[in-house]
Amino acid sequence: MFEIRAATPNDVKAITEIYNHAVLNTTATFDTEIQSEEERMHWLINRAEIHPVIVGVLDQQIAGWAALGPWSPKKGYDIMAEGSVYIHPEFQFKGLGSILLKEIVEEGKRVGLHSILARITTDNLHSIYLNDKEGFVRIGVLKEAGQKFNRYLDVMILQKMLNP
Repeated sequence: MFEIRAATPNDVKAITEIYNHAVLNTTATFDTEIQSEEERMHWLINRAEIHPVIVGVLDQQIAGWAALGPWSPKKGYDIMAEGSVYIHPEFQFKGLGSILLKEIVEEGKRVGLHSILARITTDNLHSIYLNDKEGFVRIGVLKEAGQKFNRYLDVMILQKMLNP
């Protein structure tokens, strides 16, 4: 059974490793350069309260993490956040992605957000499915919105209203 809890600075090494695997091997992020533990520590400790990070733990190992981040630096957008979920390759397809997504949505409600957005490359069918299952609505597709691995990628925008 996965334990879900708030991320702490002690989790940064595992969070960084999971994220860097996604950077190097997937289109889950458009980052193309790996991040250092120092960069991820700065990312973790300088977050606003409305942008929590949670981790999923199994047998004392960080198996995945989820976060809410700013959609835009403009103050008027503070009612909305962008959600992210990353799972260690050894723990993928074991239900943790669904658990973390549900929990980060609950965190969004707890901190008073109005909605959560997801930006997912259209080739990431599993992530689209997870968001669909959690009640995110498909808003639209940005054609060739980014480039990674020498290909243009379309990005689907999904949104979940927390206080309809």
